[in-house]
Amino acid sequence: MYQDYKNVEHVKPGGLELKDRLVGVQRVTKVTKGGRAFGFSAIVVVGDENGVVGQGLGKSKEVADAISKAVEDAKKNLVRIPLHKGSLPHEQKGKYGGARVLLLPAATGTGIIAGGAIRAVLESVGVHDVLSKNQGSSNPHNVVKATFDALLQLRSADTVAKQRGISLEKVFKG
Repeated sequence: MYQDYKNVEHVKPGGLELKDRLVGVQRVTKVTKGGRAFGFSAIVVVGDENGVVGQGLGKSKEVADAISKAVEDAKKNLVRIPLHKGSLPHEQKGKYGGARVLLLPAATGTGIIAGGAIRAVLESVGVHDVLSKNQGSSNPHNVVKATFDALLQLRSADTVAKQRGISLEKVFKG
């Protein structure tokens, strides 16, 4: 799922205390010659509130089954996100489909300035201070994936230093 990203660290769910957040449940309809068949699709974000997060989608005829399938799917897609003092290391934009997300690091005490789907993802990651803006589509599926796109592009100062082959001090001076 995250093949396009270079610095993604996959995490196994064993030993983590994961909390799940329901982002949205949609009723979907399949029209057949026998009438309409109703089902449900649920999108869920799970995280340990300490830099590990995953998202999943579940579909079923029952809401509870769709949510449990989504939680299982999310646990299979856990990744580690670099954090810096309860915020993000740097500004980042993400996009998926028609959704565009802008994430900005904020000063301590700011809180999470984000709406709906973005808030669920950021709370699951464990970010405490961040500014965000959802631009374009408000479809929760695409907003969650756009937020993940932005988070997976984040790089810590240590990672940047290793990639450039220089010391950590030089990253900040030059």
